[in-house]
Amino acid sequence: MEIILLQDINNLGSKDDIVKVKDGYGRNYLIPQKMAIVANESTKKILAENIKQRAHKEAKLKEEALALAAQMEGKSVTIGAKTSSSGKIFGSVNTIQLAEAINALGFNIDRKQIRLAEDNIKEVGQFTAKIKLHKEVIVDFNFEVVSE
Repeated sequence: MEIILLQDINNLGSKDDIVKVKDGYGRNYLIPQKMAIVANESTKKILAENIKQRAHKEAKLKEEALALAAQMEGKSVTIGAKTSSSGKIFGSVNTIQLAEAINALGFNIDRKQIRLAEDNIKEVGQFTAKIKLHKEVIVDFNFEVVSE
């Protein structure tokens, strides 16, 4: 079954992508949840017109994302956490804490844009996170977790 995505879906595609999915997944989940519509001749024509109209806006958003990526290049943050004597963190460092630290530098980053290599960081050290500013612009951002 071919469908047109109405929003970004992890591991499937971005908004306005035409993708093939299994019939049950499309018919029973994506379409009822208003995440997708069936791709037929008329919806493909409407999609093509919408994409043509949105191309200019997308170019501007990508330029802004590239400018933000250039500003973020070489920056890093330090996150303090309570630790044991062996360097293990009580709890963990997650995307929420990282987003707050990055926003303190003056950037406007949502926690949902951040992907950590590990789900939760549970020890002191240097780490790298990927920040998705645009679907084509992803920045590697270095941060350090230190003991308070």
